[in-house]
Amino acid sequence: MVTVLVCLGSSCYVRGSEQIAATFEQLIEKEGLQNQVDLRGSLCMEHCAMGVSVRVGERVYHQLSPEGADKFFYNEIVPLARES
Repeated sequence: MVTVLVCLGSSCYVRGSEQIAATFEQLIEKEGLQNQVDLRGSLCMEHCAMGVSVRVGERVYHQLSPEGADKFFYNEIVPLARES
């Protein structure tokens, strides 16, 4: 199981973190990964100046955008989910 945390703190929220989380949720369902990916919202990850933050397992990514959420999902989340 891969845990994915999307920062929903105010700075990330205004930059589109809610849309990113919604995209991830749709793609998890589309790809049938409900049993491999645990998607959660997170309070501030304390990287506010770096754009939207997402933690995948133990790694934290910054500067995500709603427009790049699907590419990020397939490049970073799917490979880990398929391994688990």
